[in-house]
Amino acid sequence: MSAPTYTRPPRATRGGADSRLPWWALALPVLAFVTLLLLILNPADAQAATEQPAIAHLLERLLQLTVG
Repeated sequence: MSAPTYTRPPRATRGGADSRLPWWALALPVLAFVTLLLLILNPADAQAATEQPAIAHLLERLLQLTVG
């Protein structure tokens, strides 16, 4: 004889899902967007833009190691 198993009802029938977000769930994307927007508006502050990209340095080193 098998014992009855208790299953919990889905959350929707227990009173609905909690749809409130914490404050940082909106603040962090807004902060990231504003930071990137400021970098785009003032590219003179981005010193790395004038140098060769890091991926180019990496590829150059790999080429030197493989060729000789």
